[in-house]
Amino acid sequence: MSFDNSIKVCVLMGGVGAEREVSLDSGANIVAAIRGAGIEVVEFDITPDDMSILDDTSIDVFFLGLHGKFGEDGQLQQILEDKKLVYTGSGPKASADAFDKVISKEIFAKADIDLPLHVLVCDGDSADELAGKLDKISDKFVVKPVKQGSSVGVEIIEGCVAAAEAGLECFGEFGDCMIEEFIDGREITVGILNGTTLPITEIVSKTKFYDYQAKYLDDATEYLFDTITDGELIEKINRSALACYNSLGCRHQSRVDMILTEDGVPYVLEINTLPGFTGHSLLPMAAKRAGMSGSELCCEIIGCK
Repeated sequence: MSFDNSIKVCVLMGGVGAEREVSLDSGANIVAAIRGAGIEVVEFDITPDDMSILDDTSIDVFFLGLHGKFGEDGQLQQILEDKKLVYTGSGPKASADAFDKVISKEIFAKADIDLPLHVLVCDGDSADELAGKLDKISDKFVVKPVKQGSSVGVEIIEGCVAAAEAGLECFGEFGDCMIEEFIDGREITVGILNGTTLPITEIVSKTKFYDYQAKYLDDATEYLFDTITDGELIEKINRSALACYNSLGCRHQSRVDMILTEDGVPYVLEINTLPGFTGHSLLPMAAKRAGMSGSELCCEIIGCK
């Protein structure tokens, strides 16, 4: 594959969210991959207080290596749009909608995507009120902030009362919180590159669930391919992932996380519009499985091939 090395790319990384360190790791790997293609690349640790790089007229494309608030939630994307700059990843609305787990689930529901039931924790809710709502759903739950990534703040809780109390604690720390029905099954993810699905990855974590520790620090976590062999089921999973991507209006790269139940139902948990590029990250693994190098993946995203 040949690359257009006449352009100059700036990789934006860092940011201000809870995933800052992950972003710096992702950014460093993206820089190395782009440089490996012989393309001029610079890096910049961007924050709301320092966006000076956006005024550099020598840069042709901004590659977003950010995760979490400011970098992935549509804020930076809107700034880039207002400045009429070329950048990678989804636009402001798709980014904002994907980052908000409640809004994205509402959009997914309209697209007939299978989703776990949930209860939203709101200001003024009491534990008794929440427990009463949860009792109608399940007896095991996943408590998660509505607007965080990398499993930050996520807990698996048994019992309606305990889940309600954990939900209130989560709300106190992160703001909007949801308590979701726990779906028992296999953890899988589908990377999407420019509207095409990559090989399905199954994640086998040695921790309680695929949390921050398992995602970025635990070398015992297994990432498996070809564990699903039923062609119809593979098609069903990929169709669901693409429905998420298209219903939000995403572009370039995304990753859809799911739980696959024993009876073959892929329940969508969330979509990530700026998947990581760390050594443990799933999109680059799936691309590699499809025969793409890191340089080819990054250049496919920025349209350099």
